[in-house]
Amino acid sequence: MSTLIVLVGPTGVGKTETCLRLADFFDVPIINADSRQIFREIPIGTAAPTPEQMARHHHYFVGTHTLENYYSASLYEQDVLQLLNTSTAPIALLSGGSMMYIDAVCNGIDDIPTVDEDTRKWMKERLDKEGLEALTEELKILDPEHYAIVDRHNPRRVVHALEICHMTGRTYTSFRVGQRKQRPFKIIKVGLNRKREELYDRINRRVLQMIDQGLLEEARSVYPKRGLNSLNTVGYRELFSYFDGEIPLDEAVRQIQSNTRRYMRKQLTWFKRDEEIMWFHPDNYKEILNHINNSLTP
Repeated sequence: MSTLIVLVGPTGVGKTETCLRLADFFDVPIINADSRQIFREIPIGTAAPTPEQMARHHHYFVGTHTLENYYSASLYEQDVLQLLNTSTAPIALLSGGSMMYIDAVCNGIDDIPTVDEDTRKWMKERLDKEGLEALTEELKILDPEHYAIVDRHNPRRVVHALEICHMTGRTYTSFRVGQRKQRPFKIIKVGLNRKREELYDRINRRVLQMIDQGLLEEARSVYPKRGLNSLNTVGYRELFSYFDGEIPLDEAVRQIQSNTRRYMRKQLTWFKRDEEIMWFHPDNYKEILNHINNSLTP
């Protein structure tokens, strides 16, 4: 494998169909780069490829794990590189919107130790018992440098940093060297984007479509596992609040739409920092294909 085509863009932009068309043209499978589509129990809320789309081209890393399985950008990097190293095809196609997963494959990720099960279980129990605020204060003491930059409202980020601190006796910051790794293949990055109003409308309509497809039933089926990090996800958090009687259904739907739009803006902010990405409107497929073909030319 000599070239990796990477198709990125915010949620709701239309990556799936463009990716399928590219897979048709190059006759290659698709490597999924969505950190939640790997979980088989939640295909509706994560907008996972449909069975028809999966039949059209093989998709790696879709529905391959259960919600209880620990998975991370570091493990994803290892799995994708192993897949690419065993491929004899000259081209591979990777597509998704999970920023850290894509960065892990393209640039490498810091060699942070994998947290053992005992530490993970202990920290989960502490989070349930003591709450996020108490653990955040502990992180301030154990690793003040990371405390200054971490999203203190994200329990997964706070807990993971503490897991590393307690398991290794070192700060989480000490493992974050940020050195870019060389890859033995060429990378062509293509970004998809639309006008902001167009994205907002697509997101709002897609959330309603998910509700029609059975998102409520899907969320109810995983509700007993609501404490898992894998369910700390837009669409499920809001519906869990509805199930708890904290908000009415219409408010839960409104919050899902709002939080999805917020996540979309976060994705664009992240991707726009990467000067290697060439941006296109999804409707301009011929331009996208021409750019890729020209980039493949030595």
